[in-house]
Amino acid sequence: MQGTEGFGLYVHWPFCISKCPYCDFNSHVAQSIDQTAWKTGLLTELAHFAARTPDKILTSIFFGGGTPSLMDPATTAAIIEAARKSWRTANDLEITLEANPGTVDADRFNAIRDAGVNRLSMGVQALNDADLKFLGRRHGVEEARRAWRAAAKIFPRVSFDLIYARPQQSPEAWRGELGEALREVKDNGITHLSLYQLTMEPGTAMFDAHERGEFALPGEDDAATMFEDTQALCAEAGFPAYEISNHAGDGATCRHNLTYWRGGDYVGVGPGAHGRLTLNGGAVATRQIKAPALWLKKVEGAGQGTQEESAIAPEDRARELLMMGLRIGEGVDKARFARLAGQTIEALANPGSIGRLAAGGFLEDGLDTLKATAPGRMALNAVLRELLV
Repeated sequence: MQGTEGFGLYVHWPFCISKCPYCDFNSHVAQSIDQTAWKTGLLTELAHFAARTPDKILTSIFFGGGTPSLMDPATTAAIIEAARKSWRTANDLEITLEANPGTVDADRFNAIRDAGVNRLSMGVQALNDADLKFLGRRHGVEEARRAWRAAAKIFPRVSFDLIYARPQQSPEAWRGELGEALREVKDNGITHLSLYQLTMEPGTAMFDAHERGEFALPGEDDAATMFEDTQALCAEAGFPAYEISNHAGDGATCRHNLTYWRGGDYVGVGPGAHGRLTLNGGAVATRQIKAPALWLKKVEGAGQGTQEESAIAPEDRARELLMMGLRIGEGVDKARFARLAGQTIEALANPGSIGRLAAGGFLEDGLDTLKATAPGRMALNAVLRELLV
């Protein structure tokens, strides 16, 4: 049964113009891309999963990557059309595509919109040219500003990302940068901001450079101050946090990501894409082959590029639902949790832990929902250890 958690389709486009040193996503630099072969491959794998989930109502499509704005808009349109034919769709179907400022112009934006995309997510990352260079971004601040202003005139919903707690960044500098971003957002009708703390992910070039001592990150106290300032400044500007790192105006939350956090099913198509499906009454995790060439070869031969499909144990499913649900401001809907997990939150949690955390101001335990408070979301890992270990 599908409830208010939604059902999403994630499409992974693995190609980029260049690899950012902090990025641990499945992205690859390619000199040339056979757009026809990739269109066929993505449509073939979509059909495979659609045949396995025929009774779903599709609430969102998300084109991620990589840099999906490098995809031929005709391919984007074909995937959207196939998805609409494969599932019943919500009247307000949300269709998001990620773009980098250096890979798009107004004509490209128009083509992407005409393909059916109604929400654009732009990877800006910094409003400082020196830091953009450090982050490996190919655009400058002025180019990003022109891009998001153009996008806001073309798409009904636009979001952009920023990364804070960068090397040598002070809380004062971040407050100034965030203030500039919020002014741009309000002046241009942008509806959503994703604001992430810079983290060192193993396997990335930036992680290795940090390990070699080539740069230092702000200390824990400064990083915590930046997080707190982010919550306060965004809320004051009318963009409260609806998830730890995501802020939106009224009605502008990302419905696709809410499907993840609420525990909904989603299909993952493309190299390295992950999915969560309910099949034969049980939860199943899918993971597609990561290497683009190998994925495409398997799809051409077998109709799908699945690397692994495994049942999720009920206890693991329940823990996942709680961990994801406490990230969002609305918290965990207790009735939904019981339906999806097959047990109550109280049965899952350590005895007495909910009461102790509520008394300490980290949780709000209501009749219908369990929520992490603002201090609880800031210390969510510690909250979860108390609840679940």
